[in-house]
Amino acid sequence: MFQQLKQYIERFSPISQADWEMLEPHLSQRVIPKNGLFSKEGKVCREIGFVTDGSMRHYYTKDGEEKTTYFYFENSFVTDYISCITGKPGALSIEALTDTRLIVFPYAVLKQCYEQSHSWEKFGRSIAEYLAAGLEERMTGLLLYDAEERYRQLLNSNKRKILERIPQHLIANYLGITPVSLSRIRNRAAKK
Repeated sequence: MFQQLKQYIERFSPISQADWEMLEPHLSQRVIPKNGLFSKEGKVCREIGFVTDGSMRHYYTKDGEEKTTYFYFENSFVTDYISCITGKPGALSIEALTDTRLIVFPYAVLKQCYEQSHSWEKFGRSIAEYLAAGLEERMTGLLLYDAEERYRQLLNSNKRKILERIPQHLIANYLGITPVSLSRIRNRAAKK
């Protein structure tokens, strides 16, 4: 039932059956309906989800305006990582864009696995490195490139799922522009 998660974890670090059995009893399945929240700004996040079907977005709210910073699809971990680590209320919300199926487990259990197993510890380090690289890439794009360059990078990246599955108004929000500006950029890109 949880093979999809185990296979994904093993992309980062081999996990023996004994190591897997540390986590497996704590796994559960959850469905979050479209527009439902996995994590809510102002609340402490204590769980990690693994998307098996569906899509989600990660956003911050400033002065009533939402700022989308990340999208999640199948075979993605989803959590308010900073809230999990610190135990403090999170600054972000994670919303299901479609009915989304997840495998969920407590962060505290994963932390225990890190302490009991070198393989889990290696997995944790690999995930942290993966997240750091993704954050750096996102920050670089926002700081160094204009909206049109960010859109072209999206077109030419491994993130095409965003263009294929996410509504245009949310792609515009992710790029930091209005839907009208995105439409103009898309038209220019189509002519080139």
